[in-house]
Amino acid sequence: MFRTANRRSPTGFLAVLLTGIIVLATAQGGESPHNNYMIHCQGCHLADGAGTPPDVPSFAGQLNKFLQVDGGRAYLVQVPGTTNAPLNDADIAQLLNWMLVRFSEQPLPADFVPYSEQEVARYRVELLLDPAAKRRALLATLPR
Repeated sequence: MFRTANRRSPTGFLAVLLTGIIVLATAQGGESPHNNYMIHCQGCHLADGAGTPPDVPSFAGQLNKFLQVDGGRAYLVQVPGTTNAPLNDADIAQLLNWMLVRFSEQPLPADFVPYSEQEVARYRVELLLDPAAKRRALLATLPR
Protein backbone atom coordinates (compact mmCIF):
# COMPACT_ATOMS: atom_id res chain seq x y z
CA MET A 1 0.00 0.00 0.00
CA PHE A 2 1.03 3.55 -0.67
CA ARG A 3 1.35 5.92 2.20
CA THR A 4 0.01 9.37 1.36
CA ALA A 5 2.47 11.06 3.71
CA ASN A 6 5.38 10.06 1.44
CA ARG A 7 3.79 11.01 -1.87
CA ARG A 8 4.61 14.33 -3.43
CA SER A 9 1.88 16.61 -4.67
CA PRO A 10 1.63 16.81 -8.47
CA THR A 11 0.54 20.42 -8.07
CA GLY A 12 3.69 21.24 -6.10
CA PHE A 13 5.87 19.61 -8.74
CA LEU A 14 4.18 21.57 -11.53
CA ALA A 15 4.62 24.83 -9.61
CA VAL A 16 8.35 24.17 -9.17
CA LEU A 17 8.70 23.18 -12.83
CA LEU A 18 6.85 26.29 -14.03
CA THR A 19 8.95 28.54 -11.79
CA GLY A 20 12.11 26.99 -13.23
CA ILE A 21 10.93 27.55 -16.79
CA ILE A 22 10.11 31.21 -16.08
CA VAL A 23 13.48 31.82 -14.42
CA LEU A 24 15.31 30.13 -17.30
CA ALA A 25 13.42 32.13 -19.93
CA THR A 26 14.14 35.39 -18.12
CA ALA A 27 17.82 34.55 -17.70
CA GLN A 28 18.14 33.84 -21.42
CA GLY A 29 17.21 37.34 -22.52
CA GLY A 30 13.63 38.07 -21.63
CA GLU A 31 11.12 39.32 -24.14
CA SER A 32 11.52 40.27 -27.78
CA PRO A 33 11.40 43.99 -28.61
CA HIS A 34 7.93 43.52 -30.09
CA ASN A 35 6.69 41.87 -26.89
CA ASN A 36 8.32 44.56 -24.78
CA TYR A 37 6.51 47.17 -26.87
CA MET A 38 3.19 45.41 -26.30
CA ILE A 39 3.84 45.08 -22.56
CA HIS A 40 5.38 48.47 -21.79
CA CYS A 41 4.37 50.94 -24.53
CA GLN A 42 1.24 49.85 -26.36
CA GLY A 43 -1.11 50.74 -23.52
CA CYS A 44 -0.54 54.43 -24.20
CA HIS A 45 0.91 54.55 -27.72
CA LEU A 46 -1.40 51.90 -29.19
CA ALA A 47 -0.45 48.99 -31.45
CA ASP A 48 0.13 51.21 -34.48
CA GLY A 49 2.06 53.88 -32.58
CA ALA A 50 -0.76 56.41 -33.02
CA GLY A 51 -0.79 57.57 -29.40
CA THR A 52 -3.55 59.84 -28.14
CA PRO A 53 -2.37 63.39 -28.91
CA PRO A 54 -1.82 65.82 -27.35
CA ASP A 55 -1.15 63.93 -24.10
CA VAL A 56 0.50 60.87 -25.65
CA PRO A 57 2.40 61.67 -28.86
CA SER A 58 2.22 59.55 -31.97
CA PHE A 59 5.24 57.49 -33.02
CA ALA A 60 4.06 56.89 -36.54
CA GLY A 61 6.32 58.84 -38.89
CA GLN A 62 7.81 60.78 -35.98
CA LEU A 63 10.55 58.77 -34.27
CA ASN A 64 13.12 58.91 -37.03
CA LYS A 65 12.83 62.72 -37.12
CA PHE A 66 14.53 62.86 -33.72
CA LEU A 67 17.61 61.25 -35.25
CA GLN A 68 18.00 64.35 -37.46
CA VAL A 69 18.40 66.86 -34.62
CA ASP A 70 21.03 67.40 -31.97
CA GLY A 71 19.77 65.91 -28.72
CA GLY A 72 17.09 63.80 -30.39
CA ARG A 73 18.71 60.43 -29.67
CA ALA A 74 19.00 61.31 -26.01
CA TYR A 75 15.40 62.51 -25.92
CA LEU A 76 14.05 59.15 -27.10
CA VAL A 77 15.80 57.47 -24.17
CA GLN A 78 14.92 60.16 -21.63
CA VAL A 79 11.16 60.38 -22.11
CA PRO A 80 9.47 59.07 -18.95
CA GLY A 81 7.97 55.98 -20.58
CA THR A 82 11.39 54.85 -21.77
CA THR A 83 13.63 55.83 -18.92
CA ASN A 84 11.23 54.53 -16.25
CA ALA A 85 10.39 51.26 -18.02
CA PRO A 86 11.24 48.22 -15.91
CA LEU A 87 13.68 47.03 -18.57
CA ASN A 88 17.45 46.86 -18.52
CA ASP A 89 19.52 49.12 -20.76
CA ALA A 90 20.15 46.39 -23.36
CA ASP A 91 16.41 45.70 -23.68
CA ILE A 92 15.69 49.44 -24.01
CA ALA A 93 18.30 49.70 -26.78
CA GLN A 94 16.74 46.77 -28.65
CA LEU A 95 13.25 48.18 -28.15
CA LEU A 96 14.19 51.65 -29.47
CA ASN A 97 15.98 50.15 -32.49
CA TRP A 98 12.91 48.01 -33.25
CA MET A 99 10.57 51.00 -32.82
CA LEU A 100 12.64 53.17 -35.16
CA VAL A 101 12.29 50.59 -37.91
CA ARG A 102 8.66 49.74 -37.15
CA PHE A 103 7.28 53.28 -36.86
CA SER A 104 9.32 55.17 -39.48
CA GLU A 105 7.64 56.10 -42.74
CA GLN A 106 10.98 56.42 -44.49
CA PRO A 107 13.90 53.99 -44.26
CA LEU A 108 16.44 54.88 -41.61
CA PRO A 109 19.44 56.83 -42.93
CA ALA A 110 22.31 54.74 -44.30
CA ASP A 111 24.56 56.13 -41.57
CA PHE A 112 22.14 55.18 -38.76
CA VAL A 113 23.92 53.74 -35.76
CA PRO A 114 21.68 51.55 -33.61
CA TYR A 115 21.33 52.37 -29.94
CA SER A 116 23.70 50.42 -27.73
CA GLU A 117 23.31 49.35 -24.13
CA GLN A 118 26.08 51.78 -23.13
CA GLU A 119 24.45 54.73 -24.90
CA VAL A 120 21.10 54.02 -23.24
CA ALA A 121 22.80 53.77 -19.83
CA ARG A 122 24.49 57.15 -20.38
CA TYR A 123 21.30 58.96 -21.44
CA ARG A 124 19.01 57.22 -18.97
CA VAL A 125 20.62 58.78 -15.90
CA GLU A 126 19.88 62.33 -17.12
CA LEU A 127 16.42 63.49 -16.04
CA LEU A 128 14.11 65.13 -18.56
CA LEU A 129 12.04 67.64 -16.59
CA ASP A 130 9.58 68.73 -19.29
CA PRO A 131 9.27 66.13 -22.04
CA ALA A 132 6.58 68.02 -23.98
CA ALA A 133 8.63 71.23 -24.09
CA LYS A 134 11.74 69.32 -25.11
CA ARG A 135 9.80 67.55 -27.88
CA ARG A 136 8.49 70.88 -29.23
CA ALA A 137 11.96 72.42 -29.11
CA LEU A 138 13.56 69.49 -30.92
CA LEU A 139 10.88 69.35 -33.63
CA ALA A 140 11.19 73.11 -34.14
CA THR A 141 14.84 72.64 -35.14
CA LEU A 142 14.04 70.20 -37.95
CA PRO A 143 15.04 71.37 -41.41
CA ARG A 144 12.03 72.51 -43.40
